Amino acid sequence: MICPKCETQYYDYVKVCPVCGTPLITEEEFEGNLVHPSDYVIVYTTEAEYEADMLKANLESAGIDVKLLDQKDQNFPAPGDLSVVKVLVKKDDVQDALAIIEDINKHGEKGE
Repeated sequence: MICPKCETQYYDYVKVCPVCGTPLITEEEFEGNLVHPSDYVIVYTTEAEYEADMLKANLESAGIDVKLLDQKDQNFPAPGDLSVVKVLVKKDDVQDALAIIEDINKHGEKGE
């Protein structure tokens, strides 16, 4: 059994993490839920965190798993690649995600 939060392994008879109180899961469940960066593709980049959050909400409502990579450094506000938020989806969802993003942007330009 493994704590998905602490990533500490325990004997099979332990059901709850004694450190953080999180219910333990099997090793197979843990391995199946690991995020592998090679499984994800950047589908959108923005300087506005609210825009990334909005896209994430829309994509998730369509059943697409989304990860946000926030590279903003509040101590060093500067333009460029160091101050962006990247929207990532699994490789299998790229086409659907791009279609949804394109639709959102198209309607946003028309003011709808």
